[in-house]
Amino acid sequence: MVIGGIASLAFSLCAEEKKNSYEVFELMSASSPNDSRSKEWKPGDGITMEVSGIEWVDGKLAVAIRKGEVWMVENPLANDPAEISYQLFASGLHEPLGVTLDKGDLLVSQRAEITRLRDSDGDGVADAYLTECDGWNVSGNYHAYAYGPERDGKDQLWVTLNLGMGNLADNRIGWRGWGGIIGDDGRFVPKSLGMRSPSGLGRNLVGDMFFTDQQGTWIPATPVYHLRPGVFYGNQESLESLKLPDAPFKMKAKPKPNQPYPDALAESPEFVPPAVWLPYNKMDRSATDIELIDQKGKFGPFDGQLLVGEFTNSSINRVFLEKVGGEYQGACFRFMQGFPAAVVRLCFSPDGQLFVGMTNRGWSSLGNRSYGLQRISYSGITPFAMQEMRAKPDGFELVFTEPVDPDTVTPEAFSMMSYTYEYSSAYGGEEILTKQHEINGIEIQEGGKRIRLKVKGCRPLFVHELRTAGLKSADGKALDFPNAYYTLNKIPK
Repeated sequence: MVIGGIASLAFSLCAEEKKNSYEVFELMSASSPNDSRSKEWKPGDGITMEVSGIEWVDGKLAVAIRKGEVWMVENPLANDPAEISYQLFASGLHEPLGVTLDKGDLLVSQRAEITRLRDSDGDGVADAYLTECDGWNVSGNYHAYAYGPERDGKDQLWVTLNLGMGNLADNRIGWRGWGGIIGDDGRFVPKSLGMRSPSGLGRNLVGDMFFTDQQGTWIPATPVYHLRPGVFYGNQESLESLKLPDAPFKMKAKPKPNQPYPDALAESPEFVPPAVWLPYNKMDRSATDIELIDQKGKFGPFDGQLLVGEFTNSSINRVFLEKVGGEYQGACFRFMQGFPAAVVRLCFSPDGQLFVGMTNRGWSSLGNRSYGLQRISYSGITPFAMQEMRAKPDGFELVFTEPVDPDTVTPEAFSMMSYTYEYSSAYGGEEILTKQHEINGIEIQEGGKRIRLKVKGCRPLFVHELRTAGLKSADGKALDFPNAYYTLNKIPK
């Protein structure tokens, strides 16, 4: 079975599946009731691998799991499951949701702190649990998570803090809904606010940091934001911490709710739009991790772009970013679907294979399993896909991974509409102010690798949804995923 261009779960891929661009190797997965393999012992059986953090460490894979442990996966690149083994490295942690390597140690996020795990005697087990950073409000609220740390291009380690949710939540104090860095003195240094559930962090090629948020109160659809100091991302439940003595800035104005997003953005100079919206269910419902593709072609033709994990739909999406007027914006595309559980964490190995960590705990997701750990490799077969979507003064430019058959490039092959969202405290939001756009020019360039679309009446701060139909490559392949969604914050001059 093949779903969305990737092979279904298998320990080895059959000859028919070798025609796909990406291949799957399963390191560990909770067995489904009807899975014949459930009766077979496999390395790692007995470990509830609810993956919440992944990091590559000297040929091993460090895996944090939600019940409070960190495991070292030995020989994770082996093609025979019997050659893979698991060593418990640390335990007794409070729901770790991120892990990163730092000066030979592991930094792990717990609800109350970032902890440095150190193996002083080299026996493969952490013997020191040291507080690396703390300083935020901690409560028993179920959603009061801490994420990270993740390093940006300036060697700063970023941490993001989930809002508490429900009747027991108190977000008035303690930097809930904020992002910040680990200070030299080990304290959390707040930098920006307005987050709801900022569960994924990752940097781009130039070292700028980004984070994902999840649709919910004040967040009408799933966004990917440029994470930086001095800005507000929209969720007003985090505003109370601005009253604290060490708040890093004050907001000149608070945007009024119950109005279109572009109007609300205009009311507050600190309020910034997402670099990319991932429209609800067309692309995403609950975004998780961010992982940069920087593999020099070892993972296909998408170097420089970001992969974004998806919890509810058990998938991975792809984001292309560009800077226009000094700010990030760009397009999102579907990339991989059909994972057996919610995709929570992503990590590349040095040889360009992608490790995918999954766990369903707390919410439901597509798929028939509750957790898993898989490895995705590029087969060398180029997928036929929209590689990039760039904004132009008069429309958009599409870049394809392979030349498009010019006979399939017809006026009926392209359609576009734009929409925005309402800025409000409601849980999620519908697309509003929808408009159909006339495409009044199509130009094939570079032998079909690029197509220019002249689009009438593009609107800044609106999502522009491109739908294609019937496009095929020069050798007859259908387009992997036909649609793209460009967040046009600024129209190029």
